[in-house]
Amino acid sequence: MSIKPGSAELLHVYIDVEPVGFNRGFYTVDVRYFYRVTADAFVGAARPVEISGLCVFDKRVILFGSEGGAKTFSSQVCCGGLDEQELRKSGLPSAVVEAVDPIVLSMKLVDVCECRCCDCELTEIPPCVCSCFGSDLNFGSEGKRVYVTLGQFSIIRLERDTQLLMPVYDYCMPEKECACGSCGEEDPCELFRQVKFPVNEFFPPNTMGCGESCKPDLPGCCRK
Repeated sequence: MSIKPGSAELLHVYIDVEPVGFNRGFYTVDVRYFYRVTADAFVGAARPVEISGLCVFDKRVILFGSEGGAKTFSSQVCCGGLDEQELRKSGLPSAVVEAVDPIVLSMKLVDVCECRCCDCELTEIPPCVCSCFGSDLNFGSEGKRVYVTLGQFSIIRLERDTQLLMPVYDYCMPEKECACGSCGEEDPCELFRQVKFPVNEFFPPNTMGCGESCKPDLPGCCRK
């Protein structure tokens, strides 16, 4: 009859990189996020039952990754032998996605007949994602479906291996011995007096910038 939002967990991210044909050095990064979302389902006046399901979100970005024709090979073990797709993409940069667990913003319970056509095209799910659920996922056309709005913070970037010349010194060996015991201990109160008071933690900094047109007489403006 009704549903109450619970929590959401990011399980897996699938990343695909393809070059942009009309703009050299730029690449499209297709990202597919897989989430496990939990909620409390209410049936009549009975106690709510916790349910969990799979949510999928697709995102595409275009980033600059420069050009490189060198093929990189590694001595690391590759299970399954050579991958033809990876061989064709040996000159592409590597895409990295950093993400945190999303925030559940809203949930809506709808009938299956109200679903859009694109929602029924989810057929390829990695086995590692399916194993995160206690039972088999239901892809049937019966019952109801839950639409979830998630707030996702993520950073998507392209990386390439490069060689840099940096000054390197010899191994740093410890020359000072750390004295143990109470002998020679500094006064903790004296150390605390030397710590600068964290003003920004108690008073948020003023985010208004002071440009050339800033008037000192107005609130929030500074004097030059």
